[in-house]
Amino acid sequence: MSGTFEAHTIAARMHGRYLIRSAEADGPAPLLVGFHGYAQTAEEHLDALLELRGLVDWHLVAIQGLHVFYRSRSGELGASWMTRSDRELAIVDNVRYVGEVLTEVKSRIEVAEPVVFLGFSQGTAMAYRAAAGAGHACQGLIALGGDAPTEIFRAELGGFPRVFIGRGTEDEWYDDAKLQRDFDLLNAAGIEAETCVFEGGHEFSAEFYQAAGRFLGELSAAD
Repeated sequence: MSGTFEAHTIAARMHGRYLIRSAEADGPAPLLVGFHGYAQTAEEHLDALLELRGLVDWHLVAIQGLHVFYRSRSGELGASWMTRSDRELAIVDNVRYVGEVLTEVKSRIEVAEPVVFLGFSQGTAMAYRAAAGAGHACQGLIALGGDAPTEIFRAELGGFPRVFIGRGTEDEWYDDAKLQRDFDLLNAAGIEAETCVFEGGHEFSAEFYQAAGRFLGELSAAD
């Protein structure tokens, strides 16, 4: 673009989308909140969450990113949490959006502890940010195939939940060095963290589901 210009931003109200699968039993139930990866949808992510065994007594929520687009030439929809454009503003918008979703969810269904956030790929950063600043306490965070956003470690993280980190051995994007960095940052902040390295790539796997299910079971037993 040639010539002189000024760039400005303005706050705008958007509508987001989320899915709820309520627990089978009546009454208050634990809550698992999922954040999908790049170009996925809430439906696809909910399908992945449903592969976790033993969650019939949990409420499941899948939150969809605000930025929806057509995937390549297929015409199918996908969503993204943000791009490089106005990234800091997008972070603020997304954290506020997640907080509002959780407030509305709790007005629709009865929620009991534990509350757990699960992020996959790009959604992992959102799970961390929501745990740090969405205004809703959670007791666990599951991170699969995505790194922790370093800006959260610049703030006070009192009350930050236990973290379970998953990585596939063939995952070239979230490699071993990134996993070790996240583990070290969490430990340095006094946050309890454990890891699960499984045979596989940038994906959910049977081994990961089993280990994550054990983590959720431990959280349930503690409450």
